[in-house]
Amino acid sequence: MVRTQLIPRGIKDKRVLAAMERVPRHLFVDASTMTNAYSDMALPIGEGQTISQPYMVAVMTELLELNGTERVLEVGTGSGYQAAVLAELSKDVFTIERIAALSERAKKKFHDLSYANIHCRVGDGSLGWPEEAPFDRIIITAGAPEIPKPLTDQLAEGGILVIPVGDLYSQMLLKSRKTGDNLSREYHTPCVFVPLIGQHAWKKDQST
Repeated sequence: MVRTQLIPRGIKDKRVLAAMERVPRHLFVDASTMTNAYSDMALPIGEGQTISQPYMVAVMTELLELNGTERVLEVGTGSGYQAAVLAELSKDVFTIERIAALSERAKKKFHDLSYANIHCRVGDGSLGWPEEAPFDRIIITAGAPEIPKPLTDQLAEGGILVIPVGDLYSQMLLKSRKTGDNLSREYHTPCVFVPLIGQHAWKKDQST
């Protein structure tokens, strides 16, 4: 996967590549799709959600510019795969999932794989995790019309936030860096993510 997909497509951060090598992706997919666990595609994980293709996980992780000291907020635990990759590269990962069944499944995998630095919560990810803020990095693994304001408020000075923004059917990957009251906007690859549902994102009736 790393040699045939990520490096040829431009992923250069050696720490990210090493983390993608270490995390056993096949343990985060359903048994019925395990033969495609390392293929360059998103896969269903139940509850109408997906695990992102390896390349998209690597791109989003690389954009965060992690050095190992950061406290990272992830919105959208899903399968738990992205959180596991982040846990290899940062100090602590705080991950929020609105679907309790997915959160519990991911939590068990984190325990089985001895990721003691991943902290889980069930709730509205668009509200962030104010009790643990500020965060050095924030990653949103679902598409939103814009960056939810609570998340920008919880981003530390100089922090980086990565999110897919657009409509329900297509988005662009946006990287923002916080400087005072300003957020830079740097657009990257087109992408398609499941919608971010919440008070400061898409409403449930808008996403169907």
